[in-house]
Amino acid sequence: MQTVIFCGGRGTRISATGPDKKELFQIGDRPIMWHIMKIFASYGHKDFFLPLGYRGDLIRRYFLQYEAMTRDLSFRLGQADGATWLGPNDESDWQVTMVDTGLELEPGVEVSKGERIRRIAPYLTGERFFLTYGDGVGDVNLDALLRFHRAHGALVTVTGFQPVYNLGVVEATGDGRVTAYRQYPPLDHWINAGFYVVERAALDYLAPGMDWESGFLVWLAQAGKLMMYRHTGFWRKMDTFKEAQQLNEIWSTGHAPWKTW
Repeated sequence: MQTVIFCGGRGTRISATGPDKKELFQIGDRPIMWHIMKIFASYGHKDFFLPLGYRGDLIRRYFLQYEAMTRDLSFRLGQADGATWLGPNDESDWQVTMVDTGLELEPGVEVSKGERIRRIAPYLTGERFFLTYGDGVGDVNLDALLRFHRAHGALVTVTGFQPVYNLGVVEATGDGRVTAYRQYPPLDHWINAGFYVVERAALDYLAPGMDWESGFLVWLAQAGKLMMYRHTGFWRKMDTFKEAQQLNEIWSTGHAPWKTW
């Protein structure tokens, strides 16, 4: 199945200490986008579509220079075009399609995620596809997700994740007597963790310029065409430099939960 990864936004919440594209911020020695692609590839899904927007040139350059920057090689100075690659390339069977989906719908209005999907749609050939964000990793069981999606028959499945409070929760009576204390309890609600499965037929309902989350997902829910797959394992997003540091700390242990390859 084809996999679309959102990567066209500005990603302004990440720290300026990293690259100008959040998706290229490194976890270990590779961009977070590479980690996400490795998750999908580990389940056999190696046909990737990247709807480019803001600083799409950086993403193009990363993949166009991928061989030279990640593999051992040998060449005679002055004849770099004749380089000999040394050793295997574990990603040699990846297909990466980059489509320029633009910067603005009109002056001052950024192209919405929904519109980016509409603009990449001509290149999508299957009856359904995976869709996710370029800044979140997890040990989502993609086989189980796909089975769940095929079983219910709705147009879109979103992966839900139940986060925890990052503080301790105190329950007390009116006079202050503590009756319970819970450290980092799970929240009562589920959040959108990405890792969607989308039927091609769903795109018939995606209006021009429509936002993916605040527009299309809301409509799908109201129409009864959206289902949630509950993921109870590991999932983390990377919006801030602190979150990037945390992911790097996890990766450095050698036991990153999202490393399914």
